[in-house]
Amino acid sequence: MHWLTDPFTADFILRALLGGALVAIICGVVGTWVVIRGMAFLGEAIGHGMLPGVALATIAGLPAVVGGAVSAIVMTALISALQRRGRLSYDTSIGLLFVAMLSLGVIIVSHSRSFATDATAMLFGDILAMTSGDLIGLLCAAIVTIIVASALHRSFVAAAFDTRIAVTLGLRPHLAQLALVGLVTLAVISSFQAVGSLLVVGLLLAPAVAASPWTSRIPTRMVVASACGILAVGLGLLCSWYAGTAAGASVAAAAIALAGFSHGTATLLGVHRRVAATTVQELAPARSPLPVSLPPTGK
Repeated sequence: MHWLTDPFTADFILRALLGGALVAIICGVVGTWVVIRGMAFLGEAIGHGMLPGVALATIAGLPAVVGGAVSAIVMTALISALQRRGRLSYDTSIGLLFVAMLSLGVIIVSHSRSFATDATAMLFGDILAMTSGDLIGLLCAAIVTIIVASALHRSFVAAAFDTRIAVTLGLRPHLAQLALVGLVTLAVISSFQAVGSLLVVGLLLAPAVAASPWTSRIPTRMVVASACGILAVGLGLLCSWYAGTAAGASVAAAAIALAGFSHGTATLLGVHRRVAATTVQELAPARSPLPVSLPPTGK
């Protein structure tokens, strides 16, 4: 079994494993809601929308993640502004801004003659270059993600199943939607170092998809998704070590392979679970007299 442990005796591989595990926890929590709410396109758009900020930060000699964070926040704010005006649908707004930001990033990159190596890193990540500072940043992001997801769990659940009931219970579904978009943005930014802007959606979605056949409770699904993500990071790093493949791409591919294996196994075993119906009594304060239940999403 030395072949399993020997690669992780190297400091840079160990840091990559720790950093990837923190990213997996963030993506496991946020990705569960992304899958439930059908927000995959938003995650992909934010990932590509980071490109202009990363390009400008790299040219200016600033940390790439700082530029990417600013660009992602700007894009998120523009999506919210367009949606509030009501002139364009949500997916149309995302699509237009996605293309606009990606085009702007490509223009900036093409204008710089010394950008080839940096472009590769920002598109596909460089998980093997994790530093202690990166690990501290990821730890803070993971703590924020868990706190926000826990504090707003009732609001997220109510907004996901029935916004009218959420309004009745005073859970402010629009605020919950804004907070969820913020968590998606944070997850994409946090995952940037590990898998880059092109592969981030795979790590955001695949572990949650892998967990979905085996769990019916949302918190349990988050835990299983995080575990699947950590497993994917370990498998991807082992593949990169022995096969000489790109580490970030190997991690993303391992995550997708796990999702395929999970659903294939569940199909063979006849296992199929969906998020369980949640009653209003579970969402509302104990004194609430409302007897109705949220519509179930499955048996």
